[in-house]
Amino acid sequence: MAGFFSKLFGSKSKSSGGEVETFINETLSGIIENGKFDLSFNTSFEKEGDGDGVLSIEISGDDEELLKDKKGQMLDALQLFLKRVAQHNFPEDKTNIVVDCGGYRDESSAALIERAENLKAIAIEQGKSVYYRALPPKDRKIVHQYLAQDPRVKSRSLGEGLYKKIKIYPAKASGSQNDQTQDVGE
Repeated sequence: MAGFFSKLFGSKSKSSGGEVETFINETLSGIIENGKFDLSFNTSFEKEGDGDGVLSIEISGDDEELLKDKKGQMLDALQLFLKRVAQHNFPEDKTNIVVDCGGYRDESSAALIERAENLKAIAIEQGKSVYYRALPPKDRKIVHQYLAQDPRVKSRSLGEGLYKKIKIYPAKASGSQNDQTQDVGE
């Protein structure tokens, strides 16, 4: 067990994408083995134009539901942990790490977009603002990017803290709407 943690929090070094991928594979294998999870995973590395890339990890097995439960919080936690371990051990490397399990991320995005589409239709039909429930940053980004594709509506985040509501309003009334925006966090 001590060897496992020394790998995680050992000395910092420079790397290439392959070294990060190998390191993350070993770390994830250690987590699965030490946690006695019935899971396996496949990784793929896609290099982007600037030299950095995306390391995609697809997890499968009998314990998948543990990762997807509670709106994918365990999946998000595992992804964040692996990112932080890579950043700590390879501070110069900018590889992004994406962890998915049984297509959960795509299903979640599709549900967010479907709800955004319904709210967008209401905003356009009624000509007034509608509000999407409070969401974490990664989910808000999906909704904002989707709504930005339609010039008939605009969106903005409202509130304080990590979870914020999204205001969706018709673009034609954007001048008066932007001036009247208030926090509806209650």
